[in-house]
Amino acid sequence: MDRDEAFRRALPLEAGRTALLVVDMQRAFVEAGQAMEVPPARQVVPRIQELLAIFREKGLPVAFTEFTYSPAAPLLVGELHPEHRPALPGAPTGFGLPSSSCLAGEDNVHIVPELAPRPGELVVSKHYYDGFNGTVLDGALRARGVTTLAITGTMTDVCVLATVVGGFNREYRMVVVEDGVATLDPEIQRASLDIIRRAYARVAPARELADEVARW
Repeated sequence: MDRDEAFRRALPLEAGRTALLVVDMQRAFVEAGQAMEVPPARQVVPRIQELLAIFREKGLPVAFTEFTYSPAAPLLVGELHPEHRPALPGAPTGFGLPSSSCLAGEDNVHIVPELAPRPGELVVSKHYYDGFNGTVLDGALRARGVTTLAITGTMTDVCVLATVVGGFNREYRMVVVEDGVATLDPEIQRASLDIIRRAYARVAPARELADEVARW
């Protein structure tokens, strides 16, 4: 049995115990012209929309994460990625410059309108790459009886990967949606998915997941 087959057998979606997690599909990353724009993230929006529709139709949990930076908690990420720090009045903004990207209180923190959370759906504000680290995500999922996650979002090699590792370390069984995650470079995308499928989670296309859920 090869590794992909072993992962398929060990990591099926479990009816009634599976949630959809949308990682950081925020205006700061998805919208054109943003300092930290990830253009390929716009291409995965339709796949995420399809999964949101079927999870909602089946009454399954849906959760979102939003990366948020605050000068009140000047964490290392603000040094490594100055775009998160407050833009200075009249100063230029953009890649490598303070640009108020994902800054607490800014509109760009929020999920893009095309994927907007509905009332009652969990939106987790996080300050690290890993959506589980220092947040209510784990407790909220366990309170709903969730043991399995379908993961989408951006960036594949940063917040998606960190969240997958965080989920693995908490014994969640996960399927990463290969055409529902995105990053800046195709080769980094391929390498990141290869790391995930070799060690942490099953990797499958959105259509395969949608078909599984539709049979419940």
